[in-house]
Amino acid sequence: MLDQDILNQLKGIFAGLKSEITFRMIARDDSPQATDMKSFLEDVASTSPKLSVDTVQADVEAPGFEILKNGEASGISFCGIPNGHEFTTLLLAVLNADGQGKNLPDSILRGRIEALKGPIKLRTFVSLTCTNCPDVAQALNLVALLNPAVENEVIDGATVPELAESLNIQSVPTVYAGNQVLSVGRSTLGDLLDKLEAMYGTEESGEATPVDREYDMVVIGGGPAGATAAIYSARKGFRTAVVAKAVGGQVKETMGIENLTSVPETTGPKLASDIREHLSAYPIDVYENRSVDSVSFDGNKKSVICGKETFSAPALIIASGAGWRKLSVPGEEEHIGKGVAFCTHCDGPFYAGKKVAVIGGGNSGIEAALDLAGICPSVDVFEFLDTLKADGVLQEKAKAADNINIHTSTQVVEVLGDPGKVSGLKVKDRVTGEESIYPVEGVFVQIGLTANNAPFKDHLPMTKAGEIIVDERCRTSVKGVYAAGDVTNVPYKQIVIAMGEGAKAALSAFEDSMRGELS
Repeated sequence: MLDQDILNQLKGIFAGLKSEITFRMIARDDSPQATDMKSFLEDVASTSPKLSVDTVQADVEAPGFEILKNGEASGISFCGIPNGHEFTTLLLAVLNADGQGKNLPDSILRGRIEALKGPIKLRTFVSLTCTNCPDVAQALNLVALLNPAVENEVIDGATVPELAESLNIQSVPTVYAGNQVLSVGRSTLGDLLDKLEAMYGTEESGEATPVDREYDMVVIGGGPAGATAAIYSARKGFRTAVVAKAVGGQVKETMGIENLTSVPETTGPKLASDIREHLSAYPIDVYENRSVDSVSFDGNKKSVICGKETFSAPALIIASGAGWRKLSVPGEEEHIGKGVAFCTHCDGPFYAGKKVAVIGGGNSGIEAALDLAGICPSVDVFEFLDTLKADGVLQEKAKAADNINIHTSTQVVEVLGDPGKVSGLKVKDRVTGEESIYPVEGVFVQIGLTANNAPFKDHLPMTKAGEIIVDERCRTSVKGVYAAGDVTNVPYKQIVIAMGEGAKAALSAFEDSMRGELS
């Protein structure tokens, strides 16, 4: 099943295994899918003497397997063959079970994982074409490995259609904790831990000891702006820390990138991986899966508080980026993950053969419409303004598609539907005032981004849109505090612009330091 090139690569990846890792397959003997899975697992196991396959017969809807370490359950299992984007999830599960892998959490996160109260039985529903799913599956696999009271099953929804339909899963990744939905859509390990702690609580182990970390420069955010700021800061000799939810940030959800100078074509996940590699080339301390609870800008030392950790430095660069903007209309919130979605690459396949709508006529909106037009009979695009904002080449492609219908000067008033299912959109013509209902089963919201500004609202001046106001050198109103990228009022939210602004912020901080203004 696996070609020789892949097998040769796996031999190198698994060359250092120390533990005995067993794939215990559970399937019906008469299942053709079981034959495929066994062939797949035996191919993987053939790459190391430390890997083996065991089989157990059972009457299950789809074949699956669990990972054993030295004969003991690891807490990780898979339903369906983890091909596509989930192949990496399988490889990391093996390495992590053996105590290896660059994705292993630091002591702070490990302590939070170990403190979770169990038992916790997780089911992570994924699609093999989803680019956000591996992050969630891999994070929860780590939780299962580090806490014996947690189990995580990674389920390819396509292999268990009856189960997926019974749970009304219309978006991936979707995580169930017991019979309750824990998470829908992209999440970091930190986000998932927050939700697990809120749902299950933590063991009382005394008051956690606060940790103080001091640097010359602290950068909040690991996207294009934050990473560039950190690299420039390190090159100028600053002891630098990056505090972020995830390296790469929002860029991970962009599939096609063709306007980054000198890089004719790449993808968001690939760019995020390249950013991580570039950061590792410098003495930069990266603290991922951190959420900023509060900040203090009093005096010369600026502080960033994340739980029991405090990061302090005379210079701080805010590059926290932005997140998906919501419609904020009736019916939207209760249908997120149940008919309202934000990522066509992840959730588009759930709407194959169905009528759908895309809200927003910018580049992301028209790109989404073009993606959906290949699998949906009709795609209605609704744009609030009088004209589309997308690049001309995208508009031409949309006009050439006979199943894309574009509506300008149109305001979405309400998302219609029953609990767990969207049935239509109520929209208003902004010229005539007339309201209409369009029957659709899926709504993809692509109306831009909103600044991730919550910790800074009471500390810095902002625009009406919530963007941090900076001058031409990325300085804020507070000495020693700089901001760059999509969280600021700099126009044109583009990757290349965010990178430039990140560099500018770091150079401004260095210039101010040389002048003695940060001491």
